[in-house]
Amino acid sequence: MKEKIETQKAPAAIGPYAQGVMVEGFLFASGQLPVNPDTGLLAGATIEEQAEQSMKNVGAVLEAAGMTYENVVKTTCFLSDMGNFAAFNEVYGRYFTGKPARSCVAVREIPKGALCEVEVIAHK
Repeated sequence: MKEKIETQKAPAAIGPYAQGVMVEGFLFASGQLPVNPDTGLLAGATIEEQAEQSMKNVGAVLEAAGMTYENVVKTTCFLSDMGNFAAFNEVYGRYFTGKPARSCVAVREIPKGALCEVEVIAHK
């Protein structure tokens, strides 16, 4: 059985999807943009500011599912510019200390003109 995960502590979905879905102890979280959930605006102009907000949004979805960053088994990170890789990693490393599996790719565009987006799979 699948359970929809929702929280007001992360940005609302901007399309026909859920912030996350739980299935048999696994959380499949949608990509979290660096959008401040209180304002609906991108959090800053730098990769550091935006990565920080994306990580906080991931944390809010994890919390809504009764999990923490330590439950994350896989991340997929999207960057608008691979030149931001090192700065993004600096922020990422402060949150994902358990070192889950990861893919990180550069994409042509990210919704709302964001510099990054992060999605996770976690397990209870």
